[in-house]
Amino acid sequence: MAPGFWIPSLTNILKAEALGDWVPIAFAIPPICALFAPLIGGALADEKIPAQKLMGWSSLLAAMFFTFAFGALDLGLHPYWFLAGLSFYSITSGPSWGLLATLSLSHLKNSERSYPNVRLGATLGWMSAGYLASFVFHADTSLLCGYAAAAVKLITGGLAFFLPHTPSLGEGKSWKNALGIGAFRLFRERDHAVLLLVTGLFSIPLSAFYMYSGEMFQMLGDPTPSASMTIAQWSEVAAMPLLGILMTRFRLKTLLLWGLGLSVLRYGLSGYAGWSGTILWHLIGVGLHGVCYTLYFVSIQVFLDRRVDPALRGQAQGLLGLMTSGIGPLIGALGCAWLREASIDEKGQGWESFWWILASMIAICWLIFLIFYKGEFLQRTRCMRFPSASH
Repeated sequence: MAPGFWIPSLTNILKAEALGDWVPIAFAIPPICALFAPLIGGALADEKIPAQKLMGWSSLLAAMFFTFAFGALDLGLHPYWFLAGLSFYSITSGPSWGLLATLSLSHLKNSERSYPNVRLGATLGWMSAGYLASFVFHADTSLLCGYAAAAVKLITGGLAFFLPHTPSLGEGKSWKNALGIGAFRLFRERDHAVLLLVTGLFSIPLSAFYMYSGEMFQMLGDPTPSASMTIAQWSEVAAMPLLGILMTRFRLKTLLLWGLGLSVLRYGLSGYAGWSGTILWHLIGVGLHGVCYTLYFVSIQVFLDRRVDPALRGQAQGLLGLMTSGIGPLIGALGCAWLREASIDEKGQGWESFWWILASMIAICWLIFLIFYKGEFLQRTRCMRFPSASH
């Protein structure tokens, strides 16, 4: 719920505060911080601190820094103060998704079937935030979204201490593991390397969804863009339970190719909406986002957990966070901002070029994954861990 309050609304909020030129910088800050925060957070969970306590304290600190960030905007201080607060928020909040995955996957007996249902909580939270922002708080362009996100993060921190105890499994002797660097050994295995690199590349055009989908809704005449963005989460609600069944019947490669392929279609539909001026096509495109996200990113979290040594699980999720929240979005925030500036004129024309170029980038990711990912190691691992149904 916390990111659901501020991420879809941030572009419109900054424009309302006459800070539209700061949008690319604001969206680049979290990825920069994610270059190291998820890795170190995962390492601490593996080597030093129980994951539920780390989740609790990091969330409480994140709430404090986010209140500072939006308070700076509210007081009319220089935007640098907002960026500073956003930076510290991103550092402390960065490990959250990896930690939640580690906590869940450590305690679920059948993660392939059960984890998508647990992960559904994030979808429902994001949806709730969008509807509250648009229809209850009427805050699609208001700083209130930031304060609401901080309040939710505060509640999250308190609840985290009641999560199941998840002690570290590492020996805590390696300085590389203490910094999360040990997870980079995963790149030595071909399929791991392909999986992580394609994920990083895919995260580049994915940044445009969060940065500019809401703005396009507004330009097409939608008075409640934050609520409209939640159509993506409605499709997640439908896809998440189905994924639990699909992961037991299809190979990882098949699911990820479907996720990438549907993403090409998703961006293509938004481009057609820009060309035709019809908001319905953009709505359908955004609706496909939830299916694409579920098929690709949730599948990766589960399978990566199955493939790595238990003592590296937190670091592996942190490395995945580095690709999905750090390197990819950082390049995406800057690159998509440049592409928007080059494609769209002052009258709001040119969205079709913007989205179709990004769709082409995803198509290249699809082709790379199809050719280079083999999936042989995963099949061996599954055979070793699940020799028969009786086990």
